[in-house]
Amino acid sequence: MRDINLRATEYFEAVARLGTVTKAAAELAVSPSAVSQQIRILEEQFGVRLFRREKRRLVLTLDGDRLFQTTTQAFRAIRNARSAISLQRNVRTLVIRVSPSFGVRWLGPRIADFAAQNRDWNIRIDATPDFTAFETESVDFDLRYGLGGWAGLTVNKVMNDLVLPLCSPDYLAQLRTVSDDPVEQLRAARLIDSVKMLYRWDIWLAAHRVEVANLSYPFRFDRSSMSIELAKQGGGLALDSVTLCLPELQRGELVPFSTEFEVIDFPAYWLVCPPRHFNRRIVGRFADWLAEVASSHDAAARRLLVDLGCRFRPESGPSGPESEEGAETETG
Repeated sequence: MRDINLRATEYFEAVARLGTVTKAAAELAVSPSAVSQQIRILEEQFGVRLFRREKRRLVLTLDGDRLFQTTTQAFRAIRNARSAISLQRNVRTLVIRVSPSFGVRWLGPRIADFAAQNRDWNIRIDATPDFTAFETESVDFDLRYGLGGWAGLTVNKVMNDLVLPLCSPDYLAQLRTVSDDPVEQLRAARLIDSVKMLYRWDIWLAAHRVEVANLSYPFRFDRSSMSIELAKQGGGLALDSVTLCLPELQRGELVPFSTEFEVIDFPAYWLVCPPRHFNRRIVGRFADWLAEVASSHDAAARRLLVDLGCRFRPESGPSGPESEEGAETETG
């Protein structure tokens, strides 16, 4: 590149693109004679004519057109990159990592409210079940599902999870034709397994002292949103989070399987980041907003469950063969 006169090439590209030396000089903020001089230098360097004059206008020669096609693409790419870099430098962005189902079903319907209150900020949401490696990734904070206690990080509880078996009204009616006993209904049900939930069927059944011979799952999903959708369509009985499906319960598309079983109530959703990240005012602002909307949502969920006749069973978290693994996963 040392033998290429980049200034002369820039002047040539402007003349070829705009059609006249005068217009190119205006764009480049130099005199027309300076532009003409650089064109002569470039022609001498290449040893060819790049323009010919036809009736007071400049027309590219074949060699000039070949050079123009290359240089205009290159300069356009440079200008675009410069604009993108300048724009990025001037834009303030909040980067959030969140598990897919929580992001789609809970955060997604609410984030517009926060955005409306902070119009000078761009918001990027990275929906993935993987936790952030804060030392190597540019993420402001995680919204994690788990048991808490991540070492070296600030961990603020967002809200509890409320877990119980759920199904569609039609599927519940089918189960009630089997027996009036909820335990017998459970044994006859198609169980939907949300494999990344902290409370899965084996733990829940053991906690309620319900024995199901040859426990099997006709349906297994790694996303709670898929389990909830299948239960809503009458596909079976899902053990899942009221936090993620409160609208379906409010509309009556899902109902508690049986009020004889208490709602498992335990801390499960957390805002997690290194302590230094709270030096960004926007992180503290989001944490305050999140606490407010989470409190409102939690109160609405509890009121509805009480109205439906449910009782609560406060716990610190699951205990069982899956619990240690579950502490490192997020709800799908």
